[in-house]
Amino acid sequence: MSEQDLPIQDSVWSGGDLPYAVPSKKLGMWLFLISDSITFGAMLVAYVFLRVGSPSWPRPFQFVPSIVNATVMTFVLLSSSVTMVAAVEAAKNGRTAAAVRWLGATMLGGIIFDILHIREWLGLIHEGVRLFSNPWGTPIFGATFFGLTGLHMTHVTVGVVYLAFVAVGFRRGKFTADDVEVSGLYWHFVDLVWMFIFPLVYLISTRGH
Repeated sequence: MSEQDLPIQDSVWSGGDLPYAVPSKKLGMWLFLISDSITFGAMLVAYVFLRVGSPSWPRPFQFVPSIVNATVMTFVLLSSSVTMVAAVEAAKNGRTAAAVRWLGATMLGGIIFDILHIREWLGLIHEGVRLFSNPWGTPIFGATFFGLTGLHMTHVTVGVVYLAFVAVGFRRGKFTADDVEVSGLYWHFVDLVWMFIFPLVYLISTRGH
């Protein structure tokens, strides 16, 4: 039987934008998050390697105020994940005003997190921590701390701007519930990364332990 005699079968995929049964925006976000997780993973591994390999690694964080401040930051960020879930749920149910309000609450959580983080930075800088110097031990601590937490804080800040853009667009009918869900993927990723940074950077470097 020649190829011309073979029966013609309809293709499941008609050439639209769902080649993997996943919306293209969601697929793009997942690919971005995978690549970004590699970046954060490499930085976390490098931080742990340098910390373990440096006998004079400083323990600059007192329980009050540093650990308390970082714990509040963690609570705020986790709470913002809850409000993000509520925003996605409201968007899927067609409750536009409620979705926008929950997105606003999520953005507020990100802003509070940034303010608390900057407060922590200023406190360490006041104590003499710089990129390649600090008053307690190995000079590389400043570079690793500011590099890792700074990258995460940048992601939070970008996330706030991103959510604001989605909120305005969704309220005006330019974006759909899928767009709100995709933005939620990014926000949950940022929260997840912090759950690695908090114990590795703060809790095991508490002064007096």
